[in-house]
Amino acid sequence: MNSVVSPVTEDLLRQYDVSGPRYTSYPTADRFVEAFNAEDYSQALTQRRSGPAALALPLSLYIHIPFCESLCYYCACNKIITKHHEKAAEYLTYLEKEVALHTQLIGTAQSVSQLHLGGGSPTFLSDDELRAVMAMLKRNFTFVPGGEYSIEIDPRTIDAERLDTLAELGFNRLSFGVQDFDPAVQKAVHRVQPAEQVFSLVADARSRGFESINVDLIYGLPKQSPESIERTIAQIIELRPDRIALYAYAHLPERFKPQRRINIAEIPSGGSKISMLSRSMAALMEAGYVYVGMDHFALPDDALAVAKRQGRLHRNFQGYSTQPDCDLIALGVSSIGRIGATYSQNAKTLEEYYDALDQGRFPIVRGLALTRDDLVRRAVIMALMCQGQVQYESIELAYLIEFNSYFAKELEVLRTLVDQGLVVLEESAIQVTAKGWFFVRAVAMVFDRYLQTDRTRAKFSKII
Repeated sequence: MNSVVSPVTEDLLRQYDVSGPRYTSYPTADRFVEAFNAEDYSQALTQRRSGPAALALPLSLYIHIPFCESLCYYCACNKIITKHHEKAAEYLTYLEKEVALHTQLIGTAQSVSQLHLGGGSPTFLSDDELRAVMAMLKRNFTFVPGGEYSIEIDPRTIDAERLDTLAELGFNRLSFGVQDFDPAVQKAVHRVQPAEQVFSLVADARSRGFESINVDLIYGLPKQSPESIERTIAQIIELRPDRIALYAYAHLPERFKPQRRINIAEIPSGGSKISMLSRSMAALMEAGYVYVGMDHFALPDDALAVAKRQGRLHRNFQGYSTQPDCDLIALGVSSIGRIGATYSQNAKTLEEYYDALDQGRFPIVRGLALTRDDLVRRAVIMALMCQGQVQYESIELAYLIEFNSYFAKELEVLRTLVDQGLVVLEESAIQVTAKGWFFVRAVAMVFDRYLQTDRTRAKFSKII
């Protein structure tokens, strides 16, 4: 077994089998308030245009395509299940309206270094519709060479010819939704896609020169077992994608209606899930994958693994990124973005989303203007999540605080993690150990002012 993995015992995994934020932002989205509205968002955009960020930092764009042809029972995403593809045409019309509202405030010369199409299933769109989306974006933004331009793919909706279209449109990174290769598990979650189909698509993608291929997996699904997930991981190792995201399934049927179709008796026990994670981590790292952080693994020469080695990792609402910390414009229903020291989220239903745009206003329904304390803690949490360390001096100079006194209570709490070998407290820094990197969310949670009760934590997924 890989020497980095061996200290991560099942006992330690079981101890940290608790709920907590993923820290794609701080404060987390559950802290957003309806008092933050479209006017506040407009003001943030106006300030960006007149501030130094407009010239110094490129933008990141996220576009949510909510449509799917069929329902996956495990899904917790904002989606609309339909076979009526004509609905997409209307949606794209409104996306263009939303872009126009942005360019009225920030102009059409803004640079973009990162684009992600998520969903739903972005490949629900036809090739012509994808061309229309990209043409509209390129009319309004300047895409810089060397950026990350990615799209999520449902393997059931794509073939080699469609891959040609994606390459032609400038996408250089693909993310395939696999979840599990076991036929019984696929049937139990209503997502049947043969492994041979995925292998063929990945081979076709490689032959077309895509820079990075990601595969999404989920452990803890109905009918999974430690032995069955081991077989899937062995197939994934054979497939050898550049990146792997291995997520824990969170069964929350009271929040996500599709999950009510899952037979709860078929969901593996907590102990089985721990074993699945332990075996998967060991197998992937033994096969040469680098544990980037949280749920993410990458081959050593992938840009994400290189960024981790060089201390250049960043985080945004799509997870880990190699792109510099930058403003994120989020387009489409339910999308979450960040401009300056603000976060915002669009309306979650098409009716609300369309209604706002018909009235000529941003479809923002909630958000947050960060306080000074939020900014300080965000800097600490993101340093931990991305670099695995916090240098006190950098925080003190940026925010004019004395670290040891400002975070006296938090440093005391960290003593327990020190005793477990997860963290080293130095005179001028906090250093996450190699073992602690597997539990970095637990380290970051110590600095989260909003995590006061177990009731609050129950809103989140398990941290490992």
